[in-house]
Amino acid sequence: MFHGLSLSFLLASPALAQTLPAPLTEADFFQFDQAKVKLGRLLFYDKILSGNQNISCASCHHPDLGTTDGVSLGIGEGGMGLGTKRVSAEDSSRIHKRIPRNAPALWNLAYRDLRNMFHDGRLEISDIYGNGFNSPAREWLPTGLQTIMAAQAVLPLTAEHEMAGNPGENEIAGAVKDRIDSGWPIIAKRVRNNPSYAKLFVTAFDTIDSPGQVGIADIANAIAAFIGTEFRNFDSPYDKYLAGDSNALSPTQKRGLDLFFGDAGCSGCHNGQLLTDQGFYALSLPQFGPGRTRAFDPLPRDVGRMGESDRLEDAYKFRTPALRNVALTGPYGHNGAMPTLESMVRHHLNPRQSLASWAPDMAGLPKVAWLQNADFAIRDDRFEMERQLAALDITPVDMSDRQVTDIVAFLHALTGETAKTLTLGVPDVVPSGLPVD
Repeated sequence: MFHGLSLSFLLASPALAQTLPAPLTEADFFQFDQAKVKLGRLLFYDKILSGNQNISCASCHHPDLGTTDGVSLGIGEGGMGLGTKRVSAEDSSRIHKRIPRNAPALWNLAYRDLRNMFHDGRLEISDIYGNGFNSPAREWLPTGLQTIMAAQAVLPLTAEHEMAGNPGENEIAGAVKDRIDSGWPIIAKRVRNNPSYAKLFVTAFDTIDSPGQVGIADIANAIAAFIGTEFRNFDSPYDKYLAGDSNALSPTQKRGLDLFFGDAGCSGCHNGQLLTDQGFYALSLPQFGPGRTRAFDPLPRDVGRMGESDRLEDAYKFRTPALRNVALTGPYGHNGAMPTLESMVRHHLNPRQSLASWAPDMAGLPKVAWLQNADFAIRDDRFEMERQLAALDITPVDMSDRQVTDIVAFLHALTGETAKTLTLGVPDVVPSGLPVD
């Protein structure tokens, strides 16, 4: 609605100043003790936390790949390498399934007002189970988790295709098959039995006097301290512009900002300091892959938020992602269907047209010969495709090619100057002695 007005006017006018959010400051984030941050760094890159000790948090959230894995649907436990070069083993330890959703980025997760996580919001701040969170672990989630980041950190450890491994391969995979909380004590024991980790925990935590006290919540809190500190980033041209530097954005980026907060309607969902309302919307992105199926789903579909809420009105809705450093985190969408920012912007502007023109070769899937025949099986189900399209929440917006270019230029202005030169970086070695990705 402000299309055509100059940004200098927008920033100068008290009536229109609310269009843009307040600049981020350190006060908007949780702060962490540096000893815990350094300990969390080692745990984040150490494969000791996985069932078969062959994958770390960083394998799917690597800083060289914008804290994601650079592919549409990743290869988790049983894979080797990073990003587009990650491949599956081909022996008995080969992968049985692709990760059903795109790896989310880790930028600015220490933001104090972050309420939910994951594409379907299945982790939320809540008192429903008396432990501070509504999560897949329900009442079995460990107590003592200090942030939503810490609650998130323990969940991939229990996921068969992410970090736990297949039942029969290791004791952790077998334990979590019985009940989700059964594997965490085994992981904690493995970590505290490492002399280097034992010493680091006693040093970093005032509440830990001896290695035997180290539990999974302490491990998760240390990882969260690292993620919340290392991947905190708000020094982009956009941030400088919000702080009053009118020359921080190029003319193209200023036009894109005007469109983003104006006629293009992007800020209807991508608002606030992180450029997300943390809500859920149906975008009708192309479906493929195994889907995040429920026990009773007869086909590899992904119903999004409805899988968590069990409400029909939530069918095919997914969480609005935060956009800071978004140019570093492609491909885009809950399943990485869109390979570029431009293709994702165009999909938002006209989902039906985008869906009709989408081709399977746009999906960035690591080659796995024994899974490829099923990768696009869902697209042959006409009824499922019709149900997905019927749930669309977006109204088409007519934008010229130049306007699309302007919006994409603005999205690039969200990239922090230090996003690729992080403070701590990747360690050369970790206490377990296992290889570091």
